[in-house]
Amino acid sequence: MTRRPKAVRALPLHGILVAVGALMAVPLLYAVLSGFKSTDELSRNPFGLPEHWLTGNYTGILGSGDFWRLVGNSTLIAVGTTVLVVAVSAAAAFSFARFAFRGREALFTVFTMGLMFPFAVAALPLFLLLRHLGLLDNPLGVILPQAAFGLPMTIIILRGFFREIPGELEEAATLDGCGAFGFFWRVLLPMARPALGTVSVLAVVTSWNNFFLPLLVFTDSTWWTLPIGVQQFQGQYSAEYARVFAYLVLAMVPALAFYSVAERQLVGGLTAGATKG
Repeated sequence: MTRRPKAVRALPLHGILVAVGALMAVPLLYAVLSGFKSTDELSRNPFGLPEHWLTGNYTGILGSGDFWRLVGNSTLIAVGTTVLVVAVSAAAAFSFARFAFRGREALFTVFTMGLMFPFAVAALPLFLLLRHLGLLDNPLGVILPQAAFGLPMTIIILRGFFREIPGELEEAATLDGCGAFGFFWRVLLPMARPALGTVSVLAVVTSWNNFFLPLLVFTDSTWWTLPIGVQQFQGQYSAEYARVFAYLVLAMVPALAFYSVAERQLVGGLTAGATKG
């Protein structure tokens, strides 16, 4: 029996990927085109191309200082969260991966149990704690909890990567006069760049899309993030559908641009961690 060519055998898989891609791309394309219409035209012709390409919906938002303030707030919080969670997780994962001490696995299990802890359960006690510490309407009131909730997954990923680093490298570094911190800083972290890049991308994306925590912490609009801004804009211009579509598209652009740049790093880091052995 003649075997079918590999390309032919892969056609069903390619068809599924095209279908999934279309399901994801069509709503985005619809939103982009809707932003170039007037609300009246959108009501009359919701699915067709714009009769007159109106750029005012987009340029009006881009010319607003409020929109760029929201982008800046989201960026500040995302960067702060990422730096904190990666720094703390790298140190913790190094301890779990390279040191043998009593209760290590039990303590690691406690961290992994954090994956099963929903944020909604912690909302009220977290709000009371932040109010007691004076961190409401303060970026640290979002950065610190986000970093805390990001620790379990980040530690799990980094620990698995650190454990695959050959012990001979650590022995060689010790013979060269490196202590534990020297090995961690000079050898382990440079070798773990793919894994560090992966967890950094995950932390940025998670922070950027977080809606509930900033809504809980920020009552002052000065520190609102982009997801909150989207909700407020929809409420303020609920009857101007075309303008709302334009705002939604512009709010998605930073995240999509970041992911398009970091996609290779994300996939490469996960693949590197999965194929080491």
